[in-house]
Parts: sequence; structure tokens; C-alpha cells
Amino acid sequence: MTLSNPWPRRRFVAGAAALLAAPALRAQATWPSKPIRFLVPFAPGGTSEIVARSVAAELTRQLGQNVYVENKPGGAGVVAMVEAAKAPPDGSTIILGHVGTLAVNPYMLANQPYDVNRDFVPVTLLAKVPNVFVIHPDVPAKNFREFVAYAKANPGKLSYGSAGNASAGHLAMEYLKLVTGLFMTHIPYRGTGPQLTDLLAGRTQAASAGMPALGAHIRGGKLRAIAVGTQERIAALPEVPTVQEMGHRNFETSQWYGILAPAGTPPDVVKRLQEESYKALRSSAVTERFATDNAVGGGGPASEFAAFIGREQTIWRDIVRRAQIKAD
Repeated sequence: MTLSNPWPRRRFVAGAAALLAAPALRAQATWPSKPIRFLVPFAPGGTSEIVARSVAAELTRQLGQNVYVENKPGGAGVVAMVEAAKAPPDGSTIILGHVGTLAVNPYMLANQPYDVNRDFVPVTLLAKVPNVFVIHPDVPAKNFREFVAYAKANPGKLSYGSAGNASAGHLAMEYLKLVTGLFMTHIPYRGTGPQLTDLLAGRTQAASAGMPALGAHIRGGKLRAIAVGTQERIAALPEVPTVQEMGHRNFETSQWYGILAPAGTPPDVVKRLQEESYKALRSSAVTERFATDNAVGGGGPASEFAAFIGREQTIWRDIVRRAQIKAD
């Protein structure tokens, strides 16, 4: 009896596997072969755009392809998220995810047309930016305790603006209302820029945002900082207490931003993007800008960012329920 030779079959199987893998390998080897669109779900002028543009400029230099920021506000970030979810999963479209779109919207908005945990791939955390609570100087309060007392004595008289529903500022203020028991009316805007226009004019009385958007106005005396949401005071405002110091134990809220890609993006492309982002975050241009804004850079692996998102979802699911945060 003659035994058949197994080697031709093995060579065929190996060859077929190589042929199937070849397109993906070629795609990964040449990525990026065209400009990369970096979607930002909010209007220009806010912390989200500042973080995205700082990183995009360095990625452009490192990758040899233009990484351009495209602001696409609307629907508490849903408009941009839908577009990103439907984009080809080839690394040519990425999106800036943040606490609102990833950790709050799933519990605040009914019938989202996508699943943040299924339709996107976390790439890396870019930055955590302290939330600063500010009031207009016309408000008759010089500090946090006086503000809370005044707001409680005048329920409904004060209003606060935010960059939109589920924006970091909206969430921070609702969290503050929850722990202090005060009442203020929420006025959502289409971005931090329009929100600040009305706050600086005194048409709204309070807000929470990051230092990139607020710093110059605080230093110029046009806004009064009364508290920060971090566990410790920040270097830019050493005289401003934390909310925890004001007696609200375990209160912590910050804005955070990271890169996501459409589900199905090749793992090697995700890994390369994470590695290049890590390099960008440690460039002198980005570290200096982040230091000015008291932002803490990230850059860790995708698995670390995925775990971080999961923890934030657990925290904000409870806060959304307790504070009854609604889509206005």
C-alpha cells in the first residue's frame, strides 16, 4: 500500500492562509496610506478640540500623513458617533471619545443607534483634564460655601450653561447639584465657545469646564473659580479648594478624552495608532500645552483604555440614575 505524501497538502494550506492574510498585512504595512479624519463630537472652542488638535498635529508629523480634526457637534455627540461607527474600519477615520459619549449616553439616551462597547474599538486614553467650577463675578458669592448657600436660598434663580447634553460640564454640574442639594436650571449650548459667550456676558451664572477653556478668563477676573473636581488642588489654582475639601467626601469628576476607531479596524493598525499617540503625548509641544492646562496625558494600551471606560460606565450609570439626568 502506498501512503500519500502529506507535504503538498500542508504546503497548500499554508499557502492559502498566506494569501488570505496578505491583504490585511499589506494594509497594515502601508497604513496610513491616506489622510486620517479625527472626528470631534463638539463645536470648536472647547477642551475637546484643544486636546484633539494638539495630538493631531504631532501625529501628522510622525506619520507623514495629514491627521485633520473635523468638528461635528449635535445630539450629545450622537451625530459624530454614528458617522464614525459607519466609517470603513481601515484606520482612516477615528473619533475623540469622552465621558459623555462613552459613559453617560448609554444610560441617559434611549435607543442609541449604536452600541459604544460593540461598534467601536478603544485605542488609547489621551488626557484627563480637571473640571473647574466657576461663577460670574456678579453672583454675590466669593467662594464655594457662599455660592451653595446663595443658590439654596434662591432656588431656580440661577442657571448654568454647558457645551451640550452629556458634555463633561453638564455631568459635573449635575453631580454637584446631587451632592449639595442645590437647584439650578441647565441651559445646553452647541459647544463650549457659545456657552462661555453667555456666561461671560452674565446671561448664565455658573459653569464647569476644563482649564484650557477657562484659564484666561479666570486670570483676567472675568470668571471666579470656586472649586475643582479633582481629589487634590491643581497647580494653576492653588488657592481654589476641591469639592471634597468642602465636605463632600469621594466627590471626583474630570473630563477625559481618548481615541476610538470603528469596530473591525485591524489590531495592528490599532496598536500602531496607540504607539504613535503615546509618542505624540510625550512630545515637548503636547506636554508643554498639557502642563499649561493641568491636563494629565495618557497613552496606554487599548486594553487599559477599555478597562477605564468600563469603570467609568459603572460610576456614571449610578449618577445618571440618582441625579435623574435627562436628555433635555
